Amino acid sequence: MMKKMIKDGAKIEEYDFLIIGAGVAGLAAAMYGARLGLRTICFGAAHGFELPIGGVITTTNIVENYPGFIKLSGQELADKIKEHAESYELVKIVEEKVEKIEKTNKDFIITSDKKKYAAKTLLFATGTKWKKLDVPGSKEFENKGVAYCALCDSPLFKNKIVAVVGGSDSAAKDALVLAEHAKKVYIIYRKEKIRAEPVNMKRIENNKKIEIVNNSNVIEIKGDKSVKSVILDKEFNGNKELILDGVFVAIGHVPLSDLAKQIGVKTNDKDEIIIDHKTAGTNVGGVFAAGDVADKEFKQAITGVAEGCTAAYSAFEYVSKWLYLNWISF
Repeated sequence: MMKKMIKDGAKIEEYDFLIIGAGVAGLAAAMYGARLGLRTICFGAAHGFELPIGGVITTTNIVENYPGFIKLSGQELADKIKEHAESYELVKIVEEKVEKIEKTNKDFIITSDKKKYAAKTLLFATGTKWKKLDVPGSKEFENKGVAYCALCDSPLFKNKIVAVVGGSDSAAKDALVLAEHAKKVYIIYRKEKIRAEPVNMKRIENNKKIEIVNNSNVIEIKGDKSVKSVILDKEFNGNKELILDGVFVAIGHVPLSDLAKQIGVKTNDKDEIIIDHKTAGTNVGGVFAAGDVADKEFKQAITGVAEGCTAAYSAFEYVSKWLYLNWISF
């Protein structure tokens, strides 16, 4: 499955294709890389942010927009793609955190929290981490009423009053999940209208537990041992203080691209990795990116999976050329 090289007195496992990030984009890339005959390893913990194997989709309650499945949970979808990847002997999936990458003349040396590896090609499928709400009380009450994963934490707020801060489709879906447990859910959004997909907008409108607070910002989170209220920048129902028990933050994500920058990979002003959308390649030869960390406007599980497969094929072409050139020089 692998070869080993000796470097500085230690054995280093060698791979053709090394994937950092085991969300659906990384797992799909691992599957496709193995189909193409690449010795492949996939790391399930990204630098700076850790999620279970399967990535951020595992925090999604219901997925209804992945072709071939009318409805399933995010965890079920991730499990199916992981199972597909692991059906190939050339794939190895490890739960290790990549801490450092070095580029040599022949390959890349990757240092995890456990050991070192060498690879001819790299794929960054590191995804994103949740953007934090930068207001007084947000940090102090994190895990004491301030949360970021509705699917994970909604049962803790059974028969309580909660708010979702944000106006994206993700915020709408979080509100719907929370409404299954809480007695009241506010969606607090800074603009006139939330940007939910039509099907989710209709569900919001038909759910009597959910109320939208438009044109408002949370400027402070208050409490004692846990969250008790938020302060808004304008009055709502005659008061700027909104009494509640929990605040779920859904204001976007921050791309996890720091590792890529270590080897000179270019990013845009959002810190997304800039890729060639035909090959998923970056400005550094043999380095690719896929999924939410890449610079694309439309980010979905299905688009990340497609980019992962594209990256695997591009890595296969790169390795084939590398082997041919080294055979010629030999």
